[in-house]
Amino acid sequence: MFYEPKDGHGLVKNPFNSLVVPRPIGWISSIDRAGNVNLAPYSFFNGVAYSPPTVMFSSGRGQVEDDNLKDSVRNIQQTGEFVHNFSTWDTKEAMNASSATSKKDVDELADAGLTPTPSVLVKAPRVKESPIHFECKLIQTVELPNTTGNNQYTVVFGEVIGVHINDDLIMENGQIDIGRLHPIARMGYQDYAEVTLDTVFTMERPSFHPYAK
Repeated sequence: MFYEPKDGHGLVKNPFNSLVVPRPIGWISSIDRAGNVNLAPYSFFNGVAYSPPTVMFSSGRGQVEDDNLKDSVRNIQQTGEFVHNFSTWDTKEAMNASSATSKKDVDELADAGLTPTPSVLVKAPRVKESPIHFECKLIQTVELPNTTGNNQYTVVFGEVIGVHINDDLIMENGQIDIGRLHPIARMGYQDYAEVTLDTVFTMERPSFHPYAK
């Protein structure tokens, strides 16, 4: 099939999310000026630069508060800080629980039965049960074009200013033990994927283009 998104796809659900897969999950913790903690997962998340290390996540329209912002975006715009908490097989249920829509004074971290732990460089707490954390400082937010009245997408770019890695994830060769880490990723619809040693393969990048004349 071929379709132009502006004209619709004719399927039961929009296939776009299922065609950009798998996607890392941005499990974002933030805090507002009043001290309210927010924790929410974002399926549009990735690293975008090495130097300085930079991550991004994209947030849709908020459904509760009058400003139409999700709490994560509002908090980050207020404070200029956030934390990305790595989502794994062991934390999948809590991550999913924290996706519930709620008011800004609800602490999703506590509601999901998770343990807050202080960050080093930012005020937003980390999720203790997560094995990896990125403490981030806001670079900028970008409003994306809005094609329908109920759409509102904000991309948040953050510089990673602090990285926490559980020591037992670091092997003797200095690499991360993917088998022990057991990451999960977002697929389309309501589906997720897991990364295990059985699903990882290696390909060395060529030092020259193999088809160059």
